[in-house]
Amino acid sequence: MICAHPDDVDFGASGTVASLVGAGVSVSYCMVTQGQAGSSDPTARPADIAEVRMAEQQAAAAAVGVSDVRFLDHPDGAVVASIELRRDLSRVIREVRPRLVITQPTERNLERIYASHPDHLATAEAVMSAVYPDARNAHAHRELLDGEGLEPWAVPEVWMMGLGADLPPSVAVVIDITDAIDRKIAALRSHRSQTASMEDLDGMIRGWAAMTAAGAGLPEGRLAELFRRIDTR
Repeated sequence: MICAHPDDVDFGASGTVASLVGAGVSVSYCMVTQGQAGSSDPTARPADIAEVRMAEQQAAAAAVGVSDVRFLDHPDGAVVASIELRRDLSRVIREVRPRLVITQPTERNLERIYASHPDHLATAEAVMSAVYPDARNAHAHRELLDGEGLEPWAVPEVWMMGLGADLPPSVAVVIDITDAIDRKIAALRSHRSQTASMEDLDGMIRGWAAMTAAGAGLPEGRLAELFRRIDTR
């Protein structure tokens, strides 16, 4: 999982993560920022906000069975798909050597503007550039191989979360999270600084998941998360 901020993975994909972990899959998280701009209090110190949000993300990860949580230090609210971010993500990919990367969408969704935060878009663009061509190319970011001994790694598949329900069936991945919904909500409740003020978090998350499941043709009463699959082999 590669996302821009603490809590992004939990809104978009933590039901799927819980299901994968339950099936014995090893999952790692990488947050591009430490969430240091995630407060409505203008007097709060960014370092203090970051400390809270990183601790919340660690707790949220534990709620779905993930222990490997990594934080980069790119500026919250000012993420760009720079060569430096591509290098940092290539480093993580070469270290973890994943078979699948789940990330945010590169396309702006004008119907759900909150899912299209500029940091999300920039992170997704950098992820795709890191997956192809950087992480698999020995000559990209030579310091990773020559200085750090990190061998190239080709990620075969990327899933993008937070997209609309009108994906072509050939690229849509629907994950039934009915049995994992309580763990997803527990993960989101761990982000107290972001979700404590939400009046009906449980109802909102279950409602979103029910609409996703219905749109994908799952039986009534099922809950789901939706992704776009990208073959990167």
